[in-house]
Amino acid sequence: MYPLRRNRRLRTTEAMRSLVRETIIAPKDFIAPLFIVEGKGVKEEIASMPNYYRFSLDTLKAEVKELWAMGIKSVLLFVKVPDHLKDNEGKEALNPDGLMQLAIKTVKDTCPEIIVMTDVALDPYSKYGHDGIVAQGQIANDPTNVFLAKMGLSHAQAGADIVTPSDMMDGRILAMRTLLEEEGFYNTGIMSYSAKYASAFYGPFRDALDSAPVDLKNIPKDKKTYQMDPANRNEAVKETLMDIDEGADIVMVKPGLCYLDIVRDIREVVDVPIAVYQVSGEYAMLKAAAERGWLDHDAVMMEQVLSIKRAGATMIASYFAKDVVKLIS
Repeated sequence: MYPLRRNRRLRTTEAMRSLVRETIIAPKDFIAPLFIVEGKGVKEEIASMPNYYRFSLDTLKAEVKELWAMGIKSVLLFVKVPDHLKDNEGKEALNPDGLMQLAIKTVKDTCPEIIVMTDVALDPYSKYGHDGIVAQGQIANDPTNVFLAKMGLSHAQAGADIVTPSDMMDGRILAMRTLLEEEGFYNTGIMSYSAKYASAFYGPFRDALDSAPVDLKNIPKDKKTYQMDPANRNEAVKETLMDIDEGADIVMVKPGLCYLDIVRDIREVVDVPIAVYQVSGEYAMLKAAAERGWLDHDAVMMEQVLSIKRAGATMIASYFAKDVVKLIS
């Protein structure tokens, strides 16, 4: 029987394919993670993340200006805290003149319109490398929530537009939203790492911030007691719905490529924006493979970000943000 429909008619040229393309990638889709360190004149490459850098506050200004000029409208800030400022409670995280607070002000002074998102977790400040306070050999949930709420408030006071708790403590969104409301920060957004998995893909990130859990007796050597089990699917939807009920404005799935089924599951049941974090291990793998000539860097990069957005992501936090935008421009 002669085909009445020929699907290939709409694939004949690039102009035709672009006319009917269902998923479009644009600069506005990206959140650019930025690593901040103390010092002056610092722009140092991260060994396990080729062509990605740590910035001091002065060099951060040029990077922010470049991102904005490219059309990337939001950044996510992380800080590398010196060892002498680390403790179990993360007290340095509340310092109004701390590195995170100064970084927020630097970005806002440099580019007032850019959206500043901030990491809210204890691991950069913890001498144990954990996202919460360690007590009696365990990660103490409720005391950690009290502290995280104060940390989020400190970021809001410094000028953050959106605070992004990445810790996976139970109830921390409610604690943070309640304190922000009580202190009059009604317009400060919360982007919750709602479905953050205990993934093996985070290694280069921990190198970048020197924030890996320490291996000490009677202290958890990993984050599996609070980050999600990679084997679980339904739990991700439950976690996400709870965070929305507690006051999250944006929800996140982390990592990206291995969890696109989770992104789609969540997209089908929520009506809030969904962020996906394309993590350091995903970045490092492609960079390494491309360096050896095993993969076409740009083609695979675009296929990856398209798959993330096609699965249901509203926005993508990605170390490829600049690479993608340069390519599509």
